[in-house]
Amino acid sequence: MNDNHFKFTTAVIGLPVFFVLFLWIVYWVQIRYDFDFYQNGVYPRDLSGLQGILFSPFIHENLSHLYNNSIPLLVLLAALQFFYPKQSFAVIGYGILFSGLITWIIGRENFHIGASGLIYVLVSFIFFKGIQTGYYRLVALSLSVILLYGGMIWYVFPEVDKTISWEGHLAGFITGFVMSLLYKTPEYTKPIVYEWQKPDFNPEEDAFMKHFDENGNFVNTEIVEEEQEVLVTYFNSDVSVNYILTKSEVEEDR
Repeated sequence: MNDNHFKFTTAVIGLPVFFVLFLWIVYWVQIRYDFDFYQNGVYPRDLSGLQGILFSPFIHENLSHLYNNSIPLLVLLAALQFFYPKQSFAVIGYGILFSGLITWIIGRENFHIGASGLIYVLVSFIFFKGIQTGYYRLVALSLSVILLYGGMIWYVFPEVDKTISWEGHLAGFITGFVMSLLYKTPEYTKPIVYEWQKPDFNPEEDAFMKHFDENGNFVNTEIVEEEQEVLVTYFNSDVSVNYILTKSEVEEDR
């Protein structure tokens, strides 16, 4: 495996910047024209609350709420686009949809707003996907995410802070984990070099492995050919043979 898959593009910066910039524009419109976007959030088990699955990640309660979500989004979206460019848009799109749907199913009867659900999707996906690949750079990325945002795991439990949408956090965490299992990254798999690395490898049929027993001891599997008796037949003949001896010139000179 080589590192040619990690290529810096303008999307690594452009995607998180434009996404976060859009959140700030929505919030500016909300306070500038006194729009009440809160009612466009997820309202669980209510048909009108389904609209919040699409709109809630872009709605924030106040400036502090928006700021606290903006910094993680900038970091996580950039990491997602750089290390998983082929899966980034699917993770964002489906992450918003399914985390919002789960929130609509399990949430309390209140409006749930904010991009924190998407943040949990990103944290969960990046962490679990890096561990699953086993590639050292992605594993290092997973550990970095845990160091930066590992404390967020406590906010998926209801008793930690009832003023936040822990249901949205839990929904995002579950969604990210499931998506890490569904979306494969064949570009990061180790190339198959040896026969025993193939999934259909059968050691019982391998010529080399046949030299070892179940305990790993060497076993001589060469077939010893049995000695075969050779029948030798002697022939007798009644025909007489006459030999004529001649003396050579060299012997005469002696």
